[in-house]
Amino acid sequence: MTPSGSTAVCGVRLMTALRPPTKATYDPATGKGVSGPNPGALYKPFEPAPPEAPDAHPLAQGRPPEQAMEEEAWDWSRPPDQQETADFPHVVGLDTNMAFIVAASRLTVGRNAPPRHVTTPAFDEKTPGAWYCDLSHAPHDPRLPSPFTATGQAPTKPAWYTTVTLAYAKELNIEVRPIEAYVRDDHGSYLDPWYTRLRDAYLATMADLGVHKDIPQADYLAAMKRLSTADPALLDLLAAIKATGKGGLGKLREGPRAPAAPYTRWPALNQPTWRPDIRAAVISRTRVSLHRKMRRMLTETGRSPLAVLSDCVIYPAHQPTALDVVPAGPDQTGIKGLLCLGVNPGFVKEEGVQTMAWYQHQHTQGLNPARYIKVTPV
Repeated sequence: MTPSGSTAVCGVRLMTALRPPTKATYDPATGKGVSGPNPGALYKPFEPAPPEAPDAHPLAQGRPPEQAMEEEAWDWSRPPDQQETADFPHVVGLDTNMAFIVAASRLTVGRNAPPRHVTTPAFDEKTPGAWYCDLSHAPHDPRLPSPFTATGQAPTKPAWYTTVTLAYAKELNIEVRPIEAYVRDDHGSYLDPWYTRLRDAYLATMADLGVHKDIPQADYLAAMKRLSTADPALLDLLAAIKATGKGGLGKLREGPRAPAAPYTRWPALNQPTWRPDIRAAVISRTRVSLHRKMRRMLTETGRSPLAVLSDCVIYPAHQPTALDVVPAGPDQTGIKGLLCLGVNPGFVKEEGVQTMAWYQHQHTQGLNPARYIKVTPV
């Protein structure tokens, strides 16, 4: 299909094109095929769970701030310790390829039934939903951002979490005892074909640009450094593919386009694809996946991140190259389960290189260095 509208509109239309809301069904009364709902698609709009509603939504009226779900991307940084400043003269930013898009793969989300409220439920990691739970007892390693908050600080009181976040808490052997929940009984992997289509387009375009899968990390790094001189049309196509995925996910929680009275409904709320719960689950999975890799990196290399912004993480380095940070592995293509340099979605690329002095200056100014490591010259 020819793209139309913005990349964000194209992204959400791709979802519905690959999972059409209706399909042909047999009507025994007439003996003919008729149009009916497609169970694997989103065909019915309904209200979100109260904690999932954005601040402008009618359900947010009178809601205490602590009752709003805050499953958002990280914005966290820390000062380097004395040993790090002495041992590492450089910092390297690593950015995850297609981070939010790859998080949609095999992600179980609610489909066409409204959320069902339950009190003191037993947590079920196979059921998508919003869970009110106290994780303030969870142990916190200050060398890593907390996987349970967007600030990276340890939670101090009960909060609303997606199923993905609480499942990761269980993986970390943290006791999970929800106080209440909004669960979705009709669920499935709605975004799988959407992810597959964007992944294939991205990998094919990168191959046309001369960046291929399954090459040594050093070769990948060299190929990415040549990318800026490649065919401008292909680079535009690559940017459009990424924006289509990221923008499509953003449309799942589209806000009002024009100034309106608070708590007034806006047109997007009437769309079956207005699903802030799905967006929250994708963001949660992105955050959890990166935390899992950083935790394993700390175990394997003894090195911990200095800052994280969304899907970009900064590490201290002996040499001004990502090869100093990411383990090579036996075949020079990285180690599974850790951060790996490569073109595959979920792998990382070098976002930027700076000095440790630069990092310290940024941090003392109250800035997150991960926001600026790409755009500021060394």
